This record gives sequence, C-alpha cells and structure tokens, in this order.
Amino acid sequence: MIITIGGLAGSGTTTAADVLSKKIDIPFISAGSIFRDMAKEKEMSLIEFSKYAEDNTAIDIELDKRQSEIAKNSENLIVEGRLSAYFVEADLRIWLLAPLDIRAKRVSNRESKSLEVVIEETIIREESEALRYLDIHNIDINNFDIYDLVLNTNRFNPDSIAEIILTTLKVI
Repeated sequence: MIITIGGLAGSGTTTAADVLSKKIDIPFISAGSIFRDMAKEKEMSLIEFSKYAEDNTAIDIELDKRQSEIAKNSENLIVEGRLSAYFVEADLRIWLLAPLDIRAKRVSNRESKSLEVVIEETIIREESEALRYLDIHNIDINNFDIYDLVLNTNRFNPDSIAEIILTTLKVI
C-alpha cells in the first residue's frame, strides 16, 4: 500500500506520517529528507540549497522524480510531501490542513521563533510556493480534488489523526 500525505507547513504531515508508519509498520519518506540529501550531494547547507532551488526549477523536478522512483520500488510506503500526491501512484492520497494561526504556533514552537515572525515568513513562503508550483507543474496547491481524504488537524492529536486515516483505509 502506498499512501501520500501532503499539507502546508505546520499542518502535521511529518508527525502524522511518523505515527501512522509506526501503527501500520510500514516505512515513510519525506520530501524534506530527500531535499536535505540533495543539498548534501551538492555540498551545500540547507539554507544555501534552498536559495539555489529558488532560481533552479530542476531541483523541484528532481525532488518530485526521486519521490516517484522510491515509491515505484516500494510495496508499502508512506510518502510525505506537499506535492507527493501528484507524482506518486498512491492507494490513498491525504491532505492535512489547519488554520494559519494554529500552523504558525506549531512552527513557532518547533523552530523557536516568535509567532509574528513565523506568520510573516509562512505567508511569504506559501505565496512563493503556490506560484512556483503553478509555474513549474501547473498545480494549484489550493485545489484538493486529487485527494481522497482532506483533514483539518486543528482539533485532533497525532494518534487521532492516524486513527482517522486507519478508518479510511478500512473502507477503500
């Protein structure tokens, strides 16, 4: 079984993928870890590589290709990444969302930054990414038609989110 989990920063994708992976005993990969591997390959820091990727669409395309290839060679896998559902043949495609203020609080706690700074950075990042996804892949990140399950993580803890996903798996 191949499952994709996507969502904006702070929506809980990595945590959900990790908890679900442990509950059903299948591995997960994240687009973020693949991106970090690509930075190491170029002998760049993550910040340097991120700046490099902003002006180099080949990085996004390679990231998407690597996710797809890993999934093709896997029988059971959870693939976590914003655009994974578009590039991975999946049995279940999930999109997690949460209000900006909730996501910003999560990121603020995770990165030890002020809430105000995180909100500002998040808005800028999301606007930039939305334009990039549309330009590079013709993907509207705000269109959820491709997803089998769209879940607002605001009121659920990670175990509850995993249970909702498990319940969904039973009916597909």
